Amino acid sequence: MRQITTDHLADILADHEPPCISLYQPTHRHHPANQEDPIRYRNLLRDMENSLRQKYPTREVRPLMEKFQALGGNGMFWNHRTEGLAVLGSIRKFQVFELQRPVQELLVVSDSFHTKPLLRILQSADRYQVLCLGRRKAKLLEGNRYSLDLIEMPNVPATITEALGEELTEPHITVASYGGAGGVGGAGKNHGVMHHGHGQKSDEVENDTIRFFQVVDRAVHEHHSKPSGLPLMLAALGEYHEPFRRVSRNPFLMKEGITKNFDPIDAEELEELRVEAWKRIEPLYLDRLAKLIDGFEVARSRQLGSDDLTQVAQAAIEGRVGNLLVEADRVVPGRIDRATGQIQHGEISDPGTDDILDDLAESVLRTKGEVVVVPTERMPTQTGAAATFRY
Repeated sequence: MRQITTDHLADILADHEPPCISLYQPTHRHHPANQEDPIRYRNLLRDMENSLRQKYPTREVRPLMEKFQALGGNGMFWNHRTEGLAVLGSIRKFQVFELQRPVQELLVVSDSFHTKPLLRILQSADRYQVLCLGRRKAKLLEGNRYSLDLIEMPNVPATITEALGEELTEPHITVASYGGAGGVGGAGKNHGVMHHGHGQKSDEVENDTIRFFQVVDRAVHEHHSKPSGLPLMLAALGEYHEPFRRVSRNPFLMKEGITKNFDPIDAEELEELRVEAWKRIEPLYLDRLAKLIDGFEVARSRQLGSDDLTQVAQAAIEGRVGNLLVEADRVVPGRIDRATGQIQHGEISDPGTDDILDDLAESVLRTKGEVVVVPTERMPTQTGAAATFRY
């Protein structure tokens, strides 16, 4: 699975040379439902081509379509789907994200990328990562309360050989000679010389293991934990927990882990791992939500927080929102004027109407604020938004 991070989102929110194509569709993990996914994708491609040809010449449309069409013909890709798919493409950019929550089928061809479905997923508070670690192998997974998937690790060594390469200790070869009738004798012939591979010494094995753990720890922190900000749970045999924690410098590593080896990981083990991980994540998730909500209530009592959409929109445009809670799956039809912060309400059936809550979230993220998507049953307001102001 391709992990989506806040760095990806920041890049997507930046200015790009149009046209910017955003394609979203729900997908399925299992047969026979997943057989319909590539068909629905190709239907969206037809709509995409028709939309592009209304504004752009054929010489510009063809290279844009080729990137999307190549994905449509990749049988292996369509046999391994998650709950949703996001494909974003422009003249110089083409990115595919596998989503662990369903999304509505949507195609947008515009001057900028459509990010609302990604915001919903990226800013949800129940996400986490799991590092499955053995003496010679490592795997990284990302999940939420509903699903857990292996993610790509292009910058993290998956094996001890990848991590240490030529520095990996080789098995020791010793030479022994044995005297007597079968020993050394006769014209200097070494009849009794024998070569023995005694394998790695225990201290050398332990040293290689520790060095492997250090390399994995640094790479996971640099390329996954730090960009995502997600809690990291260790899943390993009991004998590896203490050595890894001793060398780890990853501040996102949780104190509580899972004591079991998950290598290889089949579908049944993956579900078992998800269940065990969520048992440990859920209390942290609920505690984080409680603190965010308490923080909002305190700020509102001091006139530094609001759930009034007009006030929040104005503060967001001015860069005054430090934290924004947004109600999951709620849509408030309308749009926000990015220059003035004024709200224009509308009808959701109008193609020019956006979602005010998503516009708020984008504005807050552009000014380096934090956005957290909160389940409806835990939302502290009735408007769909709860903002804490910086000043």
